[in-house]
Amino acid sequence: MKQVLRQVFVRLSQEKKGQDLVEYALIVAAVGLALITTVNQLSTAIVSLYSSITQGLTSIGAQGS
Repeated sequence: MKQVLRQVFVRLSQEKKGQDLVEYALIVAAVGLALITTVNQLSTAIVSLYSSITQGLTSIGAQGS
């Protein structure tokens, strides 16, 4: 499998259209990685905010009793 992929990438890198395709694939991979990182950090921030809100509401409920 690795050998087949290597042959495909070598063949594509020698062709002008293939070179453009590889460059676009690298750009898409970089953007995808940036999006995954951003979403991961954003989800952590949202979970932290949600936890803070629920703790605040719990303490308000405990004070009211």
